[in-house]
Amino acid sequence: MSPIVKSKGERFTLPGKYLLLILTCICILLMVLTYGTTVFDVPTSTVAGKILVPFERGISRAGEWLRNRRDELNSVQSLLEENERLKEQIARLTEENTILTQERYELIDMQNLLELSETYYSYNKVGARIIAKDPGNWYDSFIIDKGTDDGLALDMNVIAGGGLIGRITKIGPNWARVTSIISDGMNVSGQVVSSDLTLIVSGDLEMADKGLLSFSQLTDPDGAVIKGDKVVTSNISDKYLPGLLIGYIDTVTNDANNLTKSGTITCATDFDYLETVLVITDMKNNDYE
Repeated sequence: MSPIVKSKGERFTLPGKYLLLILTCICILLMVLTYGTTVFDVPTSTVAGKILVPFERGISRAGEWLRNRRDELNSVQSLLEENERLKEQIARLTEENTILTQERYELIDMQNLLELSETYYSYNKVGARIIAKDPGNWYDSFIIDKGTDDGLALDMNVIAGGGLIGRITKIGPNWARVTSIISDGMNVSGQVVSSDLTLIVSGDLEMADKGLLSFSQLTDPDGAVIKGDKVVTSNISDKYLPGLLIGYIDTVTNDANNLTKSGTITCATDFDYLETVLVITDMKNNDYE
């Protein structure tokens, strides 16, 4: 093989096979040095410590931050779902509590009516529910859900709570209007139980605001009537059955004529709250020979 001679003016070139041989030798030498000696251990460790370790530490912190955010999002989602479940549970319990409270009041109302019915056991009665009332705070006039189809008639007495409420003043097939004894212009002939003295009980809406009725025409020269005495409907009442509780004497004053007395009566029934009533179907018999 002839030697490689560089002619004047030509660039030096190395054949590819020689270049490949040289690179191969260098790689073998580096492999021997790497695996057989510790020449490159320190520089490599230094490079790794300077570059790779901080990079890996940053990746680890970023991964940890992402995991924490993911856990927080999962926790927030769980809390939101739990909050929705609790809201639904609260709404359901609130509704159930409202129903139970209403049923409790209705039960108490029914028990009061039952006790009232037992008090006036000698009278025939029909239960009815109030379905409408006149504007205002007081049940001075209201509509019940029973009428002539249920055997009711005009002037039948109505009781609830502690005693007399009023009487039927208008009626239809399936409804009836009840005018209360607290209404202006309503008069009831009453009797003081302890002394059998009679008086006239009158309705007054202004006094009803204090739970009171007024009375007049009481003849009591001996002062037998005192505060707390029970007042019921008298036998001489033209539209009311006898013995129905009206209320209790509150105040007594002498009239200007010094012959009669007047005053106030505390209502036996709370006219601020009524839902159900009893209608006495027995009528006052005013047919006299």
